[in-house]
Amino acid sequence: MTRQERAVRTRTALIEAAAELFHREGYEATSLAMVTARAKVSNGALYFHFATKADLADAVAASAAARLAGLVAGGAGAAGPAGGAAVGRGLARGSGRAEGSEPAEAGGPAQVSGLQGLIDVTHAFVRALGSDVVLRAGFDLSGVRERAVVGEDLRDVWREWVQGALATAEARGALAPGVSGRDAAVAVVAATVGIEVLGAYDGQWLSPDPLTWFWHLLLPALATTADRAGLAAAGSGAAG
Repeated sequence: MTRQERAVRTRTALIEAAAELFHREGYEATSLAMVTARAKVSNGALYFHFATKADLADAVAASAAARLAGLVAGGAGAAGPAGGAAVGRGLARGSGRAEGSEPAEAGGPAQVSGLQGLIDVTHAFVRALGSDVVLRAGFDLSGVRERAVVGEDLRDVWREWVQGALATAEARGALAPGVSGRDAAVAVVAATVGIEVLGAYDGQWLSPDPLTWFWHLLLPALATTADRAGLAAAGSGAAG
């Protein structure tokens, strides 16, 4: 293993250890000594990469932002007429390229092409919160008042993306008559961010059921009659 490869591995181990501790113990209660012990690296190795705990937290947040961008890009369909650059703008307004990410292409990640795509991304989002401690810690850090947020608050990035996805759906005639994409986004953001916050205290909120129940309740008011029967509230990849 080359020196550069060892440095990358050490940096990754520190970010993942810090993310786990920030999520489990809280930002204020986590010390750098706890991080080095968890990552099984020396103090010198930590200070080679991060001068302060705030620097380490910024790296966790940047890595989480890159993972969120990858999550929504992975669930996106063809580019829509509105809102496609939401996540890319959120990262660009921060401290530059996110940890582990490639520079965003012009226009940023494409929006999903319809309501099923939006449903699927929300399910992927909730699953990732339950399985990816770096993403989970990135959202936790968004709510920490004791640290200055560097870059975009991940909840704002998520809100902008949902708004863009529903603006696309509205422009394509996928919403029921009289329903605006902006109003629908309020409900979707409130539900998904609420699940994210509650999931920090009770992992049952990050199971598929709460989000599926939400979509079952919302879709009759949100989707056109013609589209409603073909929409899967549990996500298009759900068994059964």
